[in-house]
Amino acid sequence: MSFANKFRNGFKHWFAVEATPIYIIMAGVVGGAGWYLVRLAKGPTVVWTKNNPTPWNDIKQDEATKIINMNTNLNKSWSRDKF
Repeated sequence: MSFANKFRNGFKHWFAVEATPIYIIMAGVVGGAGWYLVRLAKGPTVVWTKNNPTPWNDIKQDEATKIINMNTNLNKSWSRDKF
């Protein structure tokens, strides 16, 4: 018996073919949850350094921190310089 036949035979018994959609769905769910957690961790309100324990004091009066500002006229938008 060659290595390829052993591999095919072992791969057939490694998992049930009927469970393949479950594996695909679970991989998508775990990947999406990971992506969402990374997205939340990179938000402007999250502080990862202890150099500045009060980052809200660095925001000036005319800087916008929100994506959409209704009924405001602000000249600058805030951006985080370091991650």
